[in-house]
Amino acid sequence: MRSRRVRPYTLTGGRTRSRHHLLVETLISVPSYDPVLADALMPESRAIYERARTRASIAELSAGLTMPLGVVRVLISDLASQGAVHIHSTAHTYSHDLSLLERVLDGLKRLPV
Repeated sequence: MRSRRVRPYTLTGGRTRSRHHLLVETLISVPSYDPVLADALMPESRAIYERARTRASIAELSAGLTMPLGVVRVLISDLASQGAVHIHSTAHTYSHDLSLLERVLDGLKRLPV
């Protein structure tokens, strides 16, 4: 009997880290669906690509496809590098953007109390 532990490792070519910073709440979408591309993808990547046609988080994709979170991150990173999926910005993206933080603070100060 073949161990299920080997499969995720082979899906990612042994990679455990993605090229993009992907948090569990990071939203993914498909900007322009391409059925030819979908047919060319391996089944696991195709499943992610199909599900991401409606915006979904990394956690939702992992749970919905019953795939390990690390595998989903690596496969999404590969799809993003091909331009097949769009990775939406998270708060982490702006955590060091002082001008954005100042604009948010100014906006909060202008809110009626």
